[in-house]
Amino acid sequence: MQEKLNELKTRLAEWADLGRASAVLGWDQQTYMPPGGGAARAQQLALLRRLAHERFTSDALGRLLDDLSGDAASLPYDSDDASLIRITKRDYDKARKVPPKLVAEMATASAHAFQAWQKAKAASRFADFAPFLQRNLELRRELAQCLGYTDRIYDPLLDQFEPGMKTAQVEAIFANVRKEIVPLVHAIAKKANAVDDKFLHQAFAEKKQWDLGIEAVKLMGYEFERGRQDRAPHPFTTTFAVDDVRITTRFLPKFFNAAFFATMHEGGHALYNQGTRPELERTTIGGAASLGVHESQSRMWENMVGRSRAFWKYFMPHAKKVFPRQLQGVSAEKMYRAINRVQPSLIRVEADEVTYNLHIMLRFELENALLENRVAVNDLPQVWNAKMQEYLGVTPPDDAQGVLQDIHWSYGTFGYFPTYSLGNFFAAQLFDQIARDIPDLDARFERGDLRVLLDWLRANVHTHGRKFTLDELANKVTGESLQTRSFVAYLQSKFGEIYKV
Repeated sequence: MQEKLNELKTRLAEWADLGRASAVLGWDQQTYMPPGGGAARAQQLALLRRLAHERFTSDALGRLLDDLSGDAASLPYDSDDASLIRITKRDYDKARKVPPKLVAEMATASAHAFQAWQKAKAASRFADFAPFLQRNLELRRELAQCLGYTDRIYDPLLDQFEPGMKTAQVEAIFANVRKEIVPLVHAIAKKANAVDDKFLHQAFAEKKQWDLGIEAVKLMGYEFERGRQDRAPHPFTTTFAVDDVRITTRFLPKFFNAAFFATMHEGGHALYNQGTRPELERTTIGGAASLGVHESQSRMWENMVGRSRAFWKYFMPHAKKVFPRQLQGVSAEKMYRAINRVQPSLIRVEADEVTYNLHIMLRFELENALLENRVAVNDLPQVWNAKMQEYLGVTPPDDAQGVLQDIHWSYGTFGYFPTYSLGNFFAAQLFDQIARDIPDLDARFERGDLRVLLDWLRANVHTHGRKFTLDELANKVTGESLQTRSFVAYLQSKFGEIYKV
């Protein structure tokens, strides 16, 4: 068995390296590549992804997995070796259903669509992006047909990002949370002037925003000798190796929150990836359990740490040192209230914690409607604007602040958006457990000790890699499957106290 396991790991290492090479090209595409490089980059990515797919779906790998599957049954379910065989077999069986030609076509289409999205967003003209979105949509429908489904076409696409999760489950979860959130939004709306955040909307020099964000992620535990930060039109994190995990951010010259919290968010993702155990590197079980689990890490650091009262009791002097004029006379308490101001907004990534999930629910609804041919691509801006009014009571003035704001559809990642909300819910569930395990957590944060949280996450979440689904991990760490009670209680407690509702 050991000889075959070693052969499996060797084959997976080569497949992983091809994927990481694609990641380098993708990172460069969003950061430093000149606009003229788009066509060649599409060809390069298509080739690398096709080669990786062919390597992963080879008959030889299939025979190895068949031979090893019997042996895995005699090993503990959560052992590294049993998990490697089980997860690789799961991924292999799915990948075998997808023709290499389709993999290459999706890579080419998404690379072209990204270039088109950048230009369309800059011009605020959805019509320039529409044909590229239509192509991505057609290819994802084809992918769903290849993967197969019995109920909803969205199911196999969602499963790529959140293994085992079904569309109907997400709909039920969202309906339950929306029922709890909407009354809170309405109650807060009646006290809209209770929180003053005007001082956050003034000129903040970009270089200083950069420096403050770097200081925050260093405090979180992000290691710059194993990573770096760059600018991108839409913040993201990417991993080339466990010792090369990179983050990006973006800046708004007259709004403090945008860059600071984007940097903390991406830092949370990066800490997860830097926490991969070396022995899981270059295998199918290195990295995140799912995107919902990944988002639980980023949203926890961004919101439950970065938007906490305890954090700002420590960090406020550091922020004032960087921005003495802008933050003159601003106390840690005033900062805490300001960064937690609730106001329905146009932009998802700038949304407050109370309304954020409404943005996700809207996108989830529209993705299903597009895939099921209930909404045509050309009608999307009008439908988007109507849904924004329905969900949040605001109407985008243009396409750039509306339907074109997110990068995701340029990459064809239908099924990704729900994982942001699943991550929010799981983050709160984890945080309840963390508070039980570390009763003096707030006191530690007030002293600037964020390492205590990172150590807990490393021991309870990061160490497992991809060995478990979200529900399996939730049960292992908290004793129950994913639930939304913790999240709803967190919102009601935090914002009930801020707004006295």
